[in-house]
Amino acid sequence: MKSQQNEWMSISDMMSGLMLIFMFIAISFMLQVQSEKEKIKDIAITYYKDKENLNRDLNLEFGKDLKKWKAEITKDNVIVFNSPKVLFGSGKSYIKRDFKRILNDFFPRYIKILSSQKYKNEIDEVRIEGHTSNSWKNTLSPKRIYLNNMRLSQNRANRVLSYCYSLNNPIINENRKWLEKHLRANGMAFAKLKYRDKNKTIIDQEKSRRVEFKIQMKTEEKIYKILKASN
Repeated sequence: MKSQQNEWMSISDMMSGLMLIFMFIAISFMLQVQSEKEKIKDIAITYYKDKENLNRDLNLEFGKDLKKWKAEITKDNVIVFNSPKVLFGSGKSYIKRDFKRILNDFFPRYIKILSSQKYKNEIDEVRIEGHTSNSWKNTLSPKRIYLNNMRLSQNRANRVLSYCYSLNNPIINENRKWLEKHLRANGMAFAKLKYRDKNKTIIDQEKSRRVEFKIQMKTEEKIYKILKASN
């Protein structure tokens, strides 16, 4: 009887020990989750602070030029050049003279801001995007329309990148290695059309044909990695 009682006590002690282990695991997990949340919170605060500061600096630098360039700066720090008649020939990828003049003025000043100590180490990518409308001359085949516009948008983005990278300017020359690591060109075709109405039923063909300069911060990648690791 005493042996059986000792056996039950042993099982009871073992169960208590297991419960303690599970409790420690649960507490550890909760602390880890809390730690990850704090990390994401800190990174998010840094991201929005950098984003706001950069938006202010871009507007201070280019605010007076936007109207004559027919350009805009969005709240996400995308610089959009909206006038297709200024940018390229119809259905072509060669850069028009007026757009070259704009790029001569814009790009060195743009890189001067991005390559400053304030932002240089926080930027992951500077992306030049080419965007088109969803039509193509007399072509009716959806497949041909897409492929032609994809090819055109990529060629235009490449041409703009090549022109900007090749500028013989002290700021560009000084930061050429940095540009090689961070400057990219992407053709978007008509993946992100512009619309005339809030319900997105009337396509704005003119504004859809545009070039955008986008900035991706390293903080975005950090948040993604933490979220991926926690899944």
